[in-house]
Amino acid sequence: MDRLTSLRVFREVVEAGSFAAAAARLEISAPMASKHVAQLERSLGARLLHRSSRHLSLTEAGQAWYAQSGRALDLLDAAEAAISRRNEAPRGQLKVSAPVWCATPRIARVLADYRERFPEVLVDMHLENRKVDLAADGYDLALRATEEPSPALIARPLIRLQFHLVAAPDYLARTGRPATPAELAKLHAIVPSYVNIEGLTLKGPGGRQAPLRLQPVMKSDDTTLTLHAVRAGMGMAFLPEWLVDEDLEAGRLLRLVPEYTAPAITLFAVYMSRQYMAPKMRSFIDFLGERLAKPLQDA
Repeated sequence: MDRLTSLRVFREVVEAGSFAAAAARLEISAPMASKHVAQLERSLGARLLHRSSRHLSLTEAGQAWYAQSGRALDLLDAAEAAISRRNEAPRGQLKVSAPVWCATPRIARVLADYRERFPEVLVDMHLENRKVDLAADGYDLALRATEEPSPALIARPLIRLQFHLVAAPDYLARTGRPATPAELAKLHAIVPSYVNIEGLTLKGPGGRQAPLRLQPVMKSDDTTLTLHAVRAGMGMAFLPEWLVDEDLEAGRLLRLVPEYTAPAITLFAVYMSRQYMAPKMRSFIDFLGERLAKPLQDA
């Protein structure tokens, strides 16, 4: 068997989590995928995977081999891409999943600029606050804000995002503006139904920490509706800076206890495999990484 193919099959098995899923991605049979890994183990004289009827996990040798061989494959893939695709322009439809709060002027400007640079790519954006199954739902990639990206996917960090506690001036005029994190519990909160924020801790001056205690009056899985409810004076909410930066600048919303902040969250571009990455996807991820890294005022 070709050793390079066996290396690629091994990496795909690890990232897919099963021989069947890896075989489907590589368009080979599951028994053939198993043979490739077994041949690799025989040539190395070491077991790489713990196998059971329902679960696969890396052995200590497998972890070391996965990391080292993965870097080697990345270098080979990059070299092949540079030679075989250097004259290929990005084109075709790109299906992308992203959180609802990406429906902002900033993201719209980035998409418009991407379209201007790569006019032959049709970006098909789907905004939803759920983790889609990239393979089952036919997505090329997804944008996800998390601190724990799925180990079964390739995750490229794009930017660190800050979330703010905000409320409308009219609402605060009725309730009083809280001066400390503890006073936030007296206000009404609109909380996202798809995120558990009960264990969230705010960080203040001198490294002081304060647990965030909220009194929910509504839950919603739509961030845009949450923003409108805050603007309407229903209560306060914990929202990403991209969604509220213009409201804060215009005074339509106010930050609560601004000297205390929540930990920033990383926005990742996640996709299924590095192998044979299409120019349309590579160009889109590179463009997002370049543009989103710019400060808000420069974007």
